[in-house]
Amino acid sequence: MWLVRPAEPDDLDQILAIAGTQCARLSSTLPKQGDALAYKIEQSLASFAGRISAEDDPPRFLFVLEDTETGDIAGTAGIDAHAGNGQPFYSYRRDALIHASHELGVSRRVEVLYPSHSLTDVSLLCSFSIRPGLQGTDAFELLSRARILFIADHREWFAQRMAVEIQGVQLDDGSVPFWDSLGRHFFNMDFETADQYSGQLSKTFIAELMPPNPIYVTLLSESAQKAMGQPHQITVPNFELLQREGFQPGNYLDIFDAGPVLEARTDSLKTLVTSHPKELHGTNEDTSETCLIAAGEGDQFRCTLTPVAETLDDKLKVPVSTWHTLNRTAGDRVRIAPL
Repeated sequence: MWLVRPAEPDDLDQILAIAGTQCARLSSTLPKQGDALAYKIEQSLASFAGRISAEDDPPRFLFVLEDTETGDIAGTAGIDAHAGNGQPFYSYRRDALIHASHELGVSRRVEVLYPSHSLTDVSLLCSFSIRPGLQGTDAFELLSRARILFIADHREWFAQRMAVEIQGVQLDDGSVPFWDSLGRHFFNMDFETADQYSGQLSKTFIAELMPPNPIYVTLLSESAQKAMGQPHQITVPNFELLQREGFQPGNYLDIFDAGPVLEARTDSLKTLVTSHPKELHGTNEDTSETCLIAAGEGDQFRCTLTPVAETLDDKLKVPVSTWHTLNRTAGDRVRIAPL
């Protein structure tokens, strides 16, 4: 049985193993170094327990996907309650300038990229990783959408808008066309190093090193221009799932690899809108409709997949195994959403 729950210190080695198999872009929010990841888990547990306030150090949550039969960790997913975590959250905003000469009768629209921190403090879905064999499965959907059920039951912790950075184009040799054409010239470091600094250190180095003026897209390499707004092929299943959830590409691009930044109104997310609170009432062992079911506040949060049987008075029957997985008893409140 698959279970999504808060990451714990004992999960460290398994999460490191997953992080080590991921492409470079994930490393900014899911560190590949043991000390950094241990700190992230510690910070996440404090956030789940409500010991971190938005004013001091914005909450950051890390979930894991566990196979309850084996105890194996098969994936991770995160939420940053406020993008930037107290620092500016940088991206590029796509826009255009009109260059015209009245004397020559010539007018041309030129695409430009403006450095922007307008997305600072939106809530950010991040740190999504899953073992390759599970992409596109129900477990894949559970891991991503469980976060939305957590948001639904802790709505006051999160912003009115959500965003997701999707990894951009990275070639088989590890090179990143957009970075190589632009960022490398100002940072004097490779892509992965810059991305790690972005996730683990102060964001001020971006403002200090990146040019503050608009970037003319026509000055970038052809491969960099083609990469703008395009997701890495490995992220396409996640990209499509998020679009079904209600996220859409906006005018923003990731500042390092020019991957698309998806945006949505939090209260319009499909899982949140279609979810409903219910009360656990009895057992049901048939093969009725399978739903996502979540229970527990803060660090007691649990989410799994289960067949359900509903009654007319908002009571819910689920298999005994689901009761045990969620650690719930009769009369407890849960939240369900269709798969």
